[in-house]
Amino acid sequence: MTARLLIVNADDYGLTEAVSAGILRAHRHGMVTSTSVLAVAPGFARSGRWLADEADLGVGVHLTVVGEDPPLLAASEVPTLVDRRGRFAISWRTFLRRCVSGRVDPDDIRRELTAQVEAVAGLGVAVDHLDSHQHLHMWPTLQPVVIALAVTHGIPAIRVPRSHRRHPVSVGVNRLSARLAAAARAAGLRFAEDASGVDEAGHFDRPRLLAALDGFIARGATSAELGTHPGEADDPDRHRYRWDYTWKDELDVLLAPESRRAAEDRGFVLGGYSRLQPVSG
Repeated sequence: MTARLLIVNADDYGLTEAVSAGILRAHRHGMVTSTSVLAVAPGFARSGRWLADEADLGVGVHLTVVGEDPPLLAASEVPTLVDRRGRFAISWRTFLRRCVSGRVDPDDIRRELTAQVEAVAGLGVAVDHLDSHQHLHMWPTLQPVVIALAVTHGIPAIRVPRSHRRHPVSVGVNRLSARLAAAARAAGLRFAEDASGVDEAGHFDRPRLLAALDGFIARGATSAELGTHPGEADDPDRHRYRWDYTWKDELDVLLAPESRRAAEDRGFVLGGYSRLQPVSG
């Protein structure tokens, strides 16, 4: 049986302390091999320090220019990324409308995302990949900035999201993904051959997990990423994020021994982005 690398990445580390705690539990006792850190979130200040004790957990930066939390930099330093209250656009739709109309300065993006990368690197951990909140690093305005950030900071890998639904949105996602993959390859960055998580965001249950694994095999991937969102059930700080995610259910799936067995029985070897081979072609 062909060995296939499976990266199980937990997004939004630092969103709240309970989300971070759930991710660490899913790593220590489950199948999470990697996490992406949200440096702008309120849970980052305390739970970011916990990562220094997790030598086997891959760490990336979950870059963001949208959402409920403010940027790391002052509004005066990134004026085209914020509103009058100094806040990011709440959603990707609002942000992209501003991009299309030419109201977002790429230099503001570069300054803010650099600050986020440096905040995570400042924890004393090795940053092995970049991805983004709401997958906005696929968008043409952000793509070259994020590629350059990875190269400049010696970050070897990047997430290339994919969608596997028969839906018009999926067509757009995959066109952007193909462009991102080409740019990453040209820059010498590594990425998984296949990925799942866009379609299932916040709702990775056991049937979806098994379907994702079988899909990777059917498409012939030798490396793949599952993008997940685990978190502890008891979380008094998560009320401000109205995402309708099933954090605790995802945590349970990732902790279940039968989930790991399902991956191993299909020939997957769990690992982080650091185990990706250089992309050929």
